[in-house]
Formats: sequence, structure tokens, C-alpha cells
Amino acid sequence: MVIYVVYIIVSLDVTWMFLQFSVTPYLAKKLGFDTLWFGYLQTTVGLIQLIGGPMFGRFGDLFGARAALSLACAATTVSFLLLAVANHPVLLFVHKLPTVFMHVLPACQMVVTDLSEPEKRAEALSKLGLCFGIGMIAGSTLGGNISTRYGETFAACVGAAGSAFSLLLVLNFIPKSTKSEAPSTENQNKKVFSLREITRLMKFPGVTRIFLIKIIAGLPSGIFQVMFSIIAMDFFKLEAQQNGYLMAYFGIVQMVVQGGVIGRLTSRFPEKSLLLLSIGVTAGVGLAQAYMQTVFQLCLTVTPWIFSLSVFNVITDSMLTKSVPSSDTGTMLGLCSSVQSLVRTIGPTIGGFLYMNYGLASIGLIEFFVNIVVFVYLLYRQLGKTERQKE
Repeated sequence: MVIYVVYIIVSLDVTWMFLQFSVTPYLAKKLGFDTLWFGYLQTTVGLIQLIGGPMFGRFGDLFGARAALSLACAATTVSFLLLAVANHPVLLFVHKLPTVFMHVLPACQMVVTDLSEPEKRAEALSKLGLCFGIGMIAGSTLGGNISTRYGETFAACVGAAGSAFSLLLVLNFIPKSTKSEAPSTENQNKKVFSLREITRLMKFPGVTRIFLIKIIAGLPSGIFQVMFSIIAMDFFKLEAQQNGYLMAYFGIVQMVVQGGVIGRLTSRFPEKSLLLLSIGVTAGVGLAQAYMQTVFQLCLTVTPWIFSLSVFNVITDSMLTKSVPSSDTGTMLGLCSSVQSLVRTIGPTIGGFLYMNYGLASIGLIEFFVNIVVFVYLLYRQLGKTERQKE
């Protein structure tokens, strides 16, 4: 029962998140933001969540799932209310401050991780991706249509009301704690922000290597992701409603991949092989993105791109949470979410610089070269292990 409620909460949260994604670029443009200043806005969000991610994960480990999800949903509600009254560029920055606590997805990942068996963890996490796809479709379509017909303020109010409803679901259906292994009394007395406790997880076998791969291979794709709203508006000349329909198409692809593909792959192939596959596909997609010129070509590259991103994120999250004790999964998932925040911090600045100076092709080519290097490294390492096992 709890897991199904979590899936509903994720679907709703992603709906409101993509509703905001459909509104913010056009509101920013009305308030006089250019590509560079919109990049600064995105960087601010990434920096705030980069600081908040590990703290929030540790908060979840110490105080339980209900407290963590309640905090995240309340922060999302406040953020939407601030967006609704944003009529000045400064207020657009102010409405991003609550994002330090807006970690609904990592909190839900913690609940699913706690309630699933290790061998079925990747499949359970992939179902969250299915919910993500549903939310992407609903949020993009709603955001584009509501902001076009009723304006950005009304759309923000809808997001605030929806986030408040998610908070009610959390308070009524999510248990105080979902962990089978409760934190020790000594651990409970430690501070939420303990750099020593957070970095301690990096000492477990294999964690540092997978974490670095997650950062290095994920950064180029993340740059394209955070720049997409600008690329759609500037390069492909899409209006808010058209952009919403395109994001809905992305959501459909994500639903198919997360709901019908990843679960079957994880049950048949080892996680290391799937990690290698996802990085190889991303390299090929990067090369294709470098030379695309039309919306149709973009749509053709979306399917393998979302496939590779989905597999990459699910597999790395699964591998990392399996490498630490169950009492630390929240902190580990907080660190995983901080990778996405790191991308949002430096991605808009790097992406804006590349796009303005070297064009869209530069982003795709960097994605190709970085992932090829990581692919060769992992392949060499895997082949080396196979040879040693034969000896």
C-alpha cells in the first residue's frame, strides 16, 4: 500500500515540476531575462540543491520518511506561491530558495529502497521512472495549456494547490519510518549536516568509482537537459504550448522505457553490463545530437537518449544503495541527487557558453567524446576482470 501511495506522490510531484518548467522560461523572458541570466537562475537552483541534497538525505535517515516527504512537499508549495507573486527579476530568484528542501523524488526513492529486496531494487526504482514519465506528460501538457490560456500566475497557483494535496497524502499514508534497520542512538544524536558522516559512505568498496562515473558520464547529458528549454525556444523556435507537447512526447517515451524495458533488462543482465550499454548508447546519441537540425530529428534521437539516461540513473542508484548499509540509503540517495544538482549548478553556465559561442553541435560532440572515454575505460576494466578470472 505504502509503495503505491509513493508512486502517486511521485507522479503528482513530477507533474507540478514540469508545469513549472513549462512556465518559468516564458515568465523569465517576460521579465527581461536573456539566455545568460536564465542560465544564472538555473545555476542558483543547482547550487541550492547541491547543498541541500546530502543534508536532506541524512535528515531522512535520522527522522524518517514521513518527516522528509512532508518537508519536501511543504517547500514545493511555498516555492509555487512565491512564483505566483513573482513580478520582478529578483522575486524569480527568491522563489528558488525553498528548493534547498525540494527533494520529493529522492525521499520517495529512499522509501522504495527501504521496502524493496536488493535483487529487485533496480526494477522497483525503474517504476518510479514510469511515474516520472506520467508526470512529465501531464505537467508539460497542463503547463503549456494553462499558461497560454490563463497566464503564468494561475499555473503557479495550480502547482501550489497540487503540492499541498501531495502533503496531505504524505501525512495520511506514509509511516514515520520505513527502515528495517533503525539508526543507532549514537547516530540519532549526530547533526543532520555532518560532513564526516556523509563522506564516510565514499569509503565503502566501489562507491567512489561508481560515484565519479555518475558525475563524469552524466554531466554532458545533463548540460543538454538543463539547456533544453532554451534550445527549444531559441534553436527550434517553439512556443510554450508546442514545447509542452514535445515534453509530453518525451514523457511517453520515458514511460515505455521505464515501465516496459528496464525491469526486463535488469532481470536478465548484470548491472555492470547495463551500465556499459547505457554509456555506449549515450555516446552515439551525442554524435546524432551534434548534427540534428529539425524537431523531427530531435524526436528521433529522444528514444535512445531517454533509454540510456534512464538505465544509467537507475543502475548507478541501485549499485550505490546496495554498497552501503540500509540505515544510510537516504544519505546515499541524497548524494546521488546532488549529482543532478551539480549538473544544474555548472550545466547552464557551461551550456550557455558553448551554445552562444559554438552552437548546439558543441554540446552533442562533448557528450560523445566524454562518454566514449568512459565506455572504453569500463570495457577495458571488465575485460581485464574476465581475463583474471580465466587464469
